[in-house]
Amino acid sequence: MSFASQAREEIAQRSLQLQKDCCVRAAAYGIACFAKYFDAKGLVLQTEQELTARVAEQLFARCGVQGTITEKSRPSGVVYEFGIREPEQVVRLHELFGTTGSETSLQIDPKLIRCQTCVSAYIGAAFLCGGTVTDPQKEYNLEFLTSRTNLAKDFEALLAEHEFAPHRRNGVNLVYVKSCANVERILAFMGAAQAAQQIGAQKAMKQVRNQINRHTNCDTANLGKTARANAQTLKAIRFLQEQKALETLPEVLQEAAAKRMENPDLSLAALCACFDPPVSKSGLSHRMKKLEALAQSMRERMEQEEQH
Repeated sequence: MSFASQAREEIAQRSLQLQKDCCVRAAAYGIACFAKYFDAKGLVLQTEQELTARVAEQLFARCGVQGTITEKSRPSGVVYEFGIREPEQVVRLHELFGTTGSETSLQIDPKLIRCQTCVSAYIGAAFLCGGTVTDPQKEYNLEFLTSRTNLAKDFEALLAEHEFAPHRRNGVNLVYVKSCANVERILAFMGAAQAAQQIGAQKAMKQVRNQINRHTNCDTANLGKTARANAQTLKAIRFLQEQKALETLPEVLQEAAAKRMENPDLSLAALCACFDPPVSKSGLSHRMKKLEALAQSMRERMEQEEQH
């Protein structure tokens, strides 16, 4: 089951368990608003999810409005259509919401959303009809799509009022929520608690993975830095050795050169422990830089002599 299907199933089950009449009506109102048709002829909801059609049928039945479900085969698959078309039922439908079906535009009537549970029931029903959510392993995105412009504006305002930080895409009546925290919160608010928890767990896993990657990248960078520094020092020591200059240096520099030659891969800090007694990192660093400086000075002197 996809993540979106899991969320939709949770919201559907929660919609069927609503207790208060006002909340059941608010959920039915959400279905009416986001259905394909809601006008003087009645209501038609088309969905690829049979469960959504069943939820719509039961919610309206609890409100005293009877509808029917039909299946239609299409090349893309089966489409379930919930419809309220019988004249008597259409009258009850509009009496339920205080509408006539001849309104010039459909907007959210705040009188039909009385309590906090009404709000979550309405938003959850909207998601069942026209919503989707992206798998959190890919990105955090939850969308509501409607064909009605004024409804989209009202719906965006409703989500903003409850601090879900919604956005509306220009040119399309699409309202969406992007951030991880807001997607997680709105899923929980609609009744998809397990889907919300999955987002939280996925976020925690990403944070751990990112932290491990940062440490790994840091360690890799340090290893590269150590390797470059060691190679530079070894090059200087070998040059001094080739020029028979190494044995003329002070004993502390000869010892430092010998330890580096014996342990070419050790970091400076680890190399300090090879001395008896151990030397400080700053002291050993000074000796290595001294060897590099002597080698560089000798190279420059030899180049000058060749030019003359």
